[in-house]
Amino acid sequence: MAAILEFVFFIIGAILQLLIYAIIINAILSWLVAFDVINLRNQFVYNIARALEAITAPVMRPVQRIIPPLGGVDISPIIVILVLIGIKDILLPALYRALVTPII
Repeated sequence: MAAILEFVFFIIGAILQLLIYAIIINAILSWLVAFDVINLRNQFVYNIARALEAITAPVMRPVQRIIPPLGGVDISPIIVILVLIGIKDILLPALYRALVTPII
C-alpha cells in the first residue's frame, strides 16, 4: 500500500513541477511577445502561447485578481511559483509521512 501511495505522491509532485515550468515558460514567452522578439502571427508560436495560457490560467487568475500589476509588472507568477514549490517540497512530504507513519 505504501508503494502505491508513494507513486501517487510522485505523480502529484511531477505535475506540480511541470506546472511551475509552464508558468516560467509562459512568462518568458509573454516577455518575448511584448518586446516584439517573436510574433504571435506565427501559427506555431500562437498555438504554444494559447496552450500555455490554457494550462496556467486556472492557477494564475485567482492570484492576479488579488494582486494587481505593480508598475506594469505582473508579480503573480513569482507568488504562484513560490506557493507551488512550498506545496511540493513541504506539504506533500509532510502529508506522505503523516499517512505512512503508523500512529503509536
